Order: sequence, then C-alpha cells, then structure tokens
Amino acid sequence: MELESILDIACTRAGLEAASKKRALEQASELLAEHYCELDAGQLLEALVGRERLGSTAVGEGVALPHCRFAACTKPVAALLRLAEPVDFEASDRRPVDLIFVLVVPAEANDLHLQILATAATALNDASYRHALREADTDADLYAAAIRSPEVRRAAGHP
Repeated sequence: MELESILDIACTRAGLEAASKKRALEQASELLAEHYCELDAGQLLEALVGRERLGSTAVGEGVALPHCRFAACTKPVAALLRLAEPVDFEASDRRPVDLIFVLVVPAEANDLHLQILATAATALNDASYRHALREADTDADLYAAAIRSPEVRRAAGHP
C-alpha cells in the first residue's frame, strides 16, 4: 500500500505545537475527524490513548507510530505530524518524539494494519528519510517529503 493512498495533505502538519503526548494525539484525532466525517475526534483520541496504555508506540530516534483499529473507520487513514518541540513519548531510547505517524484502520483490518505499520516503520527507520521530514518547513513540504521519498517507495514494494 502506498502512503499517499492513506495520508492526505490535510492531515499533515509541520511545526505543530503540542506540549505533551496526549495533546499531540488530541490534535491528530481532531485533524483526522475534520477530514474524515465518519471519525469522531473524542472517540478516536480514547482509542489512541488506550493503545498507548498498552505500551508506548515510540519506536526510537524521535519517532512514534500511534495506531488503532476503529469501528467507525471505513478505510485506512493516517496523519503525519512534525512537532515544533519534541515531547516525551516514553520511548525505549528515552529520546523525545518529534515525528508522529498516526494510523487508523477499520476494526477488522488486522493484516492490513500490520502491513501498513511495517511499511511506515521501515521507512521511518531510515535516517535520511527522517532528516527529510524534519527539514520540511510547511505542511506541503512535509507531505511531499513523506510520499516522494525513495525509502517509502521501496518499503511499499516499488522501485
């Protein structure tokens, strides 16, 4: 699955101000609910926070992949945030997080959920990809860096 099929520029934010993990998840929930009318921001926030209670979705190197399956979701959707200032996400490497890729999938989409997470994790594991995302000054630049990166294309199975 290609990233541009689940990530819309309207759900991409560069330089977002968020003082905490919960506030970042709240803003991501609001972004997704504004763009996808079937999603309720409050319920989505509860689902994402509930997932975080099971264990941090921070994967290290300043990256987090919050995710959940959500009954009201009709197709996989994502939000990408680059925070203005990193926040504590309880990462195993103790590094605060400034890149957050939020994934929401339909409740029954178990395999697809794991496939998309693996693709995102593979791409975000690449230092040059993370650097390109961190250098993006605008929402449009962040979106372009996210979907045009060779690392994302390779992770999605494209040359």
